[in-house]
Amino acid sequence: MKKMLITGATSGIGKALAIYAADKGYQVIACGRNEEALNTLSKHRSITSLKFDVTSEEETAAALGQITCDIAVLNAGTCEYVDIDSFEPAMFRRVFEPNFFGVIHCVNGLLPQLQKGNKLVIVDSMARLLPFTRTQAYGASKAALHYFTKSLEVDLHDKGIVVQAVSPGFVETPLTDKNDFDMPMKISSEEAAKAMLKGIESHKQTIFFPRVFGFMLRFMHVLPQSIQKRLSLSMREK
Repeated sequence: MKKMLITGATSGIGKALAIYAADKGYQVIACGRNEEALNTLSKHRSITSLKFDVTSEEETAAALGQITCDIAVLNAGTCEYVDIDSFEPAMFRRVFEPNFFGVIHCVNGLLPQLQKGNKLVIVDSMARLLPFTRTQAYGASKAALHYFTKSLEVDLHDKGIVVQAVSPGFVETPLTDKNDFDMPMKISSEEAAKAMLKGIESHKQTIFFPRVFGFMLRFMHVLPQSIQKRLSLSMREK
């Protein structure tokens, strides 16, 4: 039975993936900060829980220092939107701490135990593909994370450790429930979990879902920057 570690497993995509992967025969280590939610997940016979805060380097190193797993899905993150008329540098730090540095802390904790054939699966976002309005903090954190993932993929290649990137579109989660704008082609957390596990098992280098939305944004991403700006301005005005 393969062992899968999932951070951010107490809600949203992480929770859905933990349950779906456990039902599919994986032994899941569900990680998060919400003890009540972790206890509920632990009632599943194939799920154990691990409580720690990814924003703490020391806490994460202590929690993961002895953990071995076949697949580590680094999914924990948050989202806040920028008010350009009330610019707040501290908010950028709040977003980068879990979204970027939280992954760094997890990789630091897991790396000494990783062996040939193991996988690191790092979840960024399609927001990295286009300069969406008010997403300076969230989009920048996910763009930085994607670059880190792809660079890590190169440096772990000779060790036989597989690194995969996951770039979701709009998924129904507690985070997106707060959004007050249209979210085209939004899918459920359960649909996202199925797409993610399928991508992990098929060894894709980068996993996009929903597929059509991913194709559209990747097409926009390669357009001239002037056109990208006009598209983003038109979406902002809507």
